[in-house]
Amino acid sequence: MTTTDHDQPQPDFTLEATGIAAGREGAFAPDRYDRMPYRRSGRSGLLLPALALGGWQTFGGYRGPEVARACLLRAFDLGITHFDFANNYGTPPGQSEIVCGAIIRRELPRDELIISSKAGYGMWPGPYGDRLGKKYIVASCDQSLKRMGLDYFDLFYLHRPDPETPLEESLGALDLLARQGKVLYAGVSNFPGALFADAVRTAERHGFAPLTIHQPSYSLINRRIEGDLLPHTERAGAGVIAFAPLANGLLTDKYLGGDIPPDSRAALAWGEEGARRRLTPERLQTLRRLNEIAGRRGQSLAQMALAWTLRLPAVTSALIGASRVEQIEENVRALENPDFSAEELAEIDALAPA
Repeated sequence: MTTTDHDQPQPDFTLEATGIAAGREGAFAPDRYDRMPYRRSGRSGLLLPALALGGWQTFGGYRGPEVARACLLRAFDLGITHFDFANNYGTPPGQSEIVCGAIIRRELPRDELIISSKAGYGMWPGPYGDRLGKKYIVASCDQSLKRMGLDYFDLFYLHRPDPETPLEESLGALDLLARQGKVLYAGVSNFPGALFADAVRTAERHGFAPLTIHQPSYSLINRRIEGDLLPHTERAGAGVIAFAPLANGLLTDKYLGGDIPPDSRAALAWGEEGARRRLTPERLQTLRRLNEIAGRRGQSLAQMALAWTLRLPAVTSALIGASRVEQIEENVRALENPDFSAEELAEIDALAPA
């Protein structure tokens, strides 16, 4: 155990300390790059897989190291090269980076991967452990790199807006990290359209690292970005990676019967009462009708929801979560039928309007 300047104990970051069994039998799938389409992030040189895998509260949270290992390795064999984290992911915060960093260091080829993290939410006590001030962003990036055992992040995001800190300072911190070689591409998450446009102009005016990508919430039942954000990202030449494309599991078949499985993400993350508030009778009816459309397409509801999210050229990638290898395999099969007829889109729009 070591201590930081904040005098807080820090976990051991070694592979052995995570409880992950070392070694992998066999080589990576030789056809992994034939299985996955890669899409350009805006006008940049960055190519991202159509589907990325996120750590969120799953790996190092309510699923342990062996599940994380199985999911990361299987995802890579299926062509998923982008793994997404944040400083506050896992239980306790940071545990997702520790667990997955050990697997990535030991068992995956770093140069074939895009690894991202974020800073913006509270991580330690005092005035410098939250939001988007320069000290917090730089310190948080350093801590995340240490937790993961990496030299740099391919992508690093401002995780949320901070109305109390000037954009110049926050974007200047990203630029500093880029100049130090700790970050290759800069991005933001959860910024509304007008604020994103302001951030793009600010970065251009000061000669800061450009904003290569935005990570907003986007799904069949959460379409706000279509009118608010996407016109700005397209104009700026920035990519978009959609998080929560399955609406935290609502756009799967596990809730269609109206029950909430006790081991589901809804039950574990929201509690039964919170899940019931989200799963209203009206919402259930919409989900069941969407499921009927998916069935006619030969897809599960989750597969159709992912294909629908990726239907727009402005959307570079969709960020999935998984607690089982089988979920990743099912989600990747969404890419086998990516096209929608005009009639299907009209029917979906009637059920889930923008």
